[in-house]
Amino acid sequence: MKIPKLFLSLAAAIAILTGAAYYYVFILGAPQLDPPQQQADTGLKFQLETFNSQAMGTVRQYGVILPPNYQKNSKTRYPVIFLLHGGHDDARAYADKYAIINVLHELYKTGKLPPSIIITPDGNDNRGSSPLYDPDYYDGTNGKIGTLIGTELVQVVKSRYRTLENPEFWALGGLSSGGWGAFNIGLRYLNNFNILFSHSGYFTDSSGAQNSPLQIVQQLSITDRKRLRIYLDAGLNDQNFLASTKTFHQTLNKLGIANVFYAFPGGHGLSGADVGWNYFHKHLKDSLAYVGEQFKTFKK
Repeated sequence: MKIPKLFLSLAAAIAILTGAAYYYVFILGAPQLDPPQQQADTGLKFQLETFNSQAMGTVRQYGVILPPNYQKNSKTRYPVIFLLHGGHDDARAYADKYAIINVLHELYKTGKLPPSIIITPDGNDNRGSSPLYDPDYYDGTNGKIGTLIGTELVQVVKSRYRTLENPEFWALGGLSSGGWGAFNIGLRYLNNFNILFSHSGYFTDSSGAQNSPLQIVQQLSITDRKRLRIYLDAGLNDQNFLASTKTFHQTLNKLGIANVFYAFPGGHGLSGADVGWNYFHKHLKDSLAYVGEQFKTFKK
């Protein structure tokens, strides 16, 4: 009788652990065990807004963080940065998970990034958000996310906020699958975005070459190649993403496209100073400082 009881105890323990793991990953979304600390009293505010999307046929959300003194400087126009989330995230992810407010506060204070309008789109397609799959950042059977972000939301932002018009003052970037999405969309809409960046993203997609930036970038004209400014990084722990990013970087060099590439410690994960949310929080400072350098290069 002892063996069956032991077996039942082990089975029960496994069931409890399996249930807890399922709840942690699929219900809670695998939250970071040691998330970056949110700083208070920065003067910056994250707001969630909505608009009617013809591309998706429904009401959609986006987050916005206006620059300091936006309301006071009523005649000033600002550059724009779109930030795309990864899998199982939404329009709030950069504020709630990656402490983007802290990053912006520091960069504004040090002058590394000119005051900018920050937009965080909801990039989820008609399937919704799930840890089982990444968003489809393109126009496909699950919705027209490429059109929504690449052109529709651009027009919404231009109509609602005091933006600079020229594409050299518009940046599009993302993390993980959002990094792939930023390039898959951005390379198609160079009349809207000239600065692109990726954190531990990838550059080929299972849906085919038509949604693989590694292939798309090689089809650009020489004129379009000269317009681009690109930032890339990948975590040393993310071997597949690191290899994909390095290959893309090498391709950009061959094409004569201005870019920088960094391999940093850490990558995806649930805990650690260089892991998961902390990795993205830390290196958003690097990508946005790069974006700031590009903004300063161009005359308004």
